[in-house]
Amino acid sequence: MIKEKIVKRYRMGILGASTVALLAAAALGSTAAQAQSPETRGANKTVSLHADLTELNGSKAFGTATVVVRNQKIKHVEVHASGLTPDAPHAQHIHFGKKALHECPTLAQDTSGNGRLNTVEGIPAYGPVVVSLTTTGDTSPASVVAVTRFPVSEDGSYDYSRDNIRITKVAGTGTAKEIAHAIRKGEGVVVIHGVDFNGNGEYDFSQGKSELDPTLPSEATDPAACGVLK
Repeated sequence: MIKEKIVKRYRMGILGASTVALLAAAALGSTAAQAQSPETRGANKTVSLHADLTELNGSKAFGTATVVVRNQKIKHVEVHASGLTPDAPHAQHIHFGKKALHECPTLAQDTSGNGRLNTVEGIPAYGPVVVSLTTTGDTSPASVVAVTRFPVSEDGSYDYSRDNIRITKVAGTGTAKEIAHAIRKGEGVVVIHGVDFNGNGEYDFSQGKSELDPTLPSEATDPAACGVLK
């Protein structure tokens, strides 16, 4: 009888320990699931995105963009564009804004009524600049109009590529992590700038000054092509 009681207690002890272990494992699993919430899941994965670039402002420009994002870094980016103002620099950026529509603008955003879109008028659609796709040096929004470090379209075309661009915090827009997450979700928009409206083969002040830099003509910074990264 005493022996049976001892065996029974022993078995209950084993079952109790097993139950505790199972509960602990379940709790750890729950914690891990919470850590991998929809907001953070995939944050460390490599995501490839593509955009078909179509014309804005009657530029006849077109092209493609490919972006590979991992963590807070663009591991690789390519832009292939044609139909642009020949032999001229073309600023190009990735745009994102929390309150933006995450899309390319239309003439409906022409608030000035002059029949064309400038960069600022497009911001409600594509958001502010978060990455400047320069050929060398800084890639933050501080280089938004660094015209000497953007691709030049030989005969109206260019092929651009760059690796390991670090996404940075943008005041009023988000942290590097938030911006990278938004781009991975398909909310980043690639915009190429520079439109020769009067067809004289150069950027001039026929359309006034750029709203981004008054030392530059508006033709140099008005959007020419746009596409959403998906």
